Amino acid sequence: MQVILLEDVKKTGKKGDVLNVAEGYARNFLIPRGLAVEATRGKINELDRQNQIKADKQKKLAEDARQLSRRMEGLKVAMTARVGEAGKLFGAISSKDIADAVKEQHGFSVDKKKVLLDSPIKTLGAHDVAVKLHPQVQVNIIVEVTAE
Repeated sequence: MQVILLEDVKKTGKKGDVLNVAEGYARNFLIPRGLAVEATRGKINELDRQNQIKADKQKKLAEDARQLSRRMEGLKVAMTARVGEAGKLFGAISSKDIADAVKEQHGFSVDKKKVLLDSPIKTLGAHDVAVKLHPQVQVNIIVEVTAE
């Protein structure tokens, strides 16, 4: 029997998959629990339409991220911090601090989880920082840390 999964089912498939399963498995387990529906021509067409809408939306998000990356490329963010001996910072500059500074200085809203730092910045000077705008789009910005 052919079914369309409505949710992820362990060892069977992911949401939206069209599968051939045993009739007993479909009628006694998947369909009663709301995990799947019988695959009719109309439901398959509806699934295809939904997948097309989702693909178009993803394509638009990727294009928007590319446009934003062109505007953010080479962006310089100035930050000040208290400094101790030998140019070492008291504390550190984290991805949250960088995201806040980008928003404040340039008006670009960046999620702190998308600012890719190997470790917090603990020294003065210019640092290259990668910002992941989309799974396929990444941009580098320059964070200049100066003494307070």
